[in-house]
Amino acid sequence: MKKNSTNTKKIALYGVLVAAAMILSYVESVIPPFFALPGMKLGLTNIVVVFSLYRLGSGSAMSLNIIRIVLLSLLFGGPSVMIYSLAGGMLSSVCMIALKKLSLFSVTAVSTAGGVAHNVGQILVAMLWLKTAGLGWYLLILWFTGAASGVLIGIAGSILIKRIPENLTNHSSGE
Repeated sequence: MKKNSTNTKKIALYGVLVAAAMILSYVESVIPPFFALPGMKLGLTNIVVVFSLYRLGSGSAMSLNIIRIVLLSLLFGGPSVMIYSLAGGMLSSVCMIALKKLSLFSVTAVSTAGGVAHNVGQILVAMLWLKTAGLGWYLLILWFTGAASGVLIGIAGSILIKRIPENLTNHSSGE
């Protein structure tokens, strides 16, 4: 009976986190762009990924990231948006998971590296899709925007990690 209760709580928590990511995506869509740079976004949904990484573990963070990318792409994007988002999101997640495991970096530093890795993944897909290395120069611009977004997301994630009681997430598998 206890195992079913734990699974139910975990599923409910995942549902809340996916819903939070979707709400953050909507909030981000109504924020006027700060710069007229194609591909630049704040990445507010990554607050959920950072929180999940530190509270639920790497497998949960990766799963939640995939779920939120697929759902948001199906609802608001399309196949090409999904491909770009998955490339950026998976590279970002792998980078953040690896850096967190090193235990040398703060949440903000891990998130910053994730923001940069996200942009690298998307540019690599664009270069393959368009069959040109000429887009590589754009990575220099997105490197800075990804780092800036990563810092903001890391700060927000750190605040959530500190303020949301651990007993709300301690039923995870302990990854």
